[in-house]
Amino acid sequence: MDNAAPRSSPQRRRDTEHRLAHDVDVWVATAAPDGAPYLVPLSFDWDGEALLLATPKDSPTGRNLAATGTVRLGLGLTRDVSMVDGDVEVLELDALAREAADRFAARSGFDPRAETGSYRWFRVVPRRIQAWREADELKGRDLMRDGQWLT
Repeated sequence: MDNAAPRSSPQRRRDTEHRLAHDVDVWVATAAPDGAPYLVPLSFDWDGEALLLATPKDSPTGRNLAATGTVRLGLGLTRDVSMVDGDVEVLELDALAREAADRFAARSGFDPRAETGSYRWFRVVPRRIQAWREADELKGRDLMRDGQWLT
């Protein structure tokens, strides 16, 4: 248990933005149209507005993202987590600007364009972001609502 005082909302936002800019992997939670849940870790890139993911279009995650257009992402540890609920834009591999695809490949060490499988890009625009460490940070955990930062 962390004995530090609860962080302010502005500090939580700075911490979350740092995590988005520097972390490489994120937990991706999706659900099939019938409600069956699915959770996988994927690499991502953050451009300051959206997270970019890549996965095979016929994988459970790829199918779920395309079918529902929504996702929940988890960054960090269970006692220092940032949760992102977002809307998903599905892009074919050749539809993404080369610079964005190159940036993803450099950051993640993985280039789906070089794979033999049928990959797609999934661009996630955050709609809601929450961040907390311990129970004393549950109050005020919302940092973004309806795509707008609150602090």
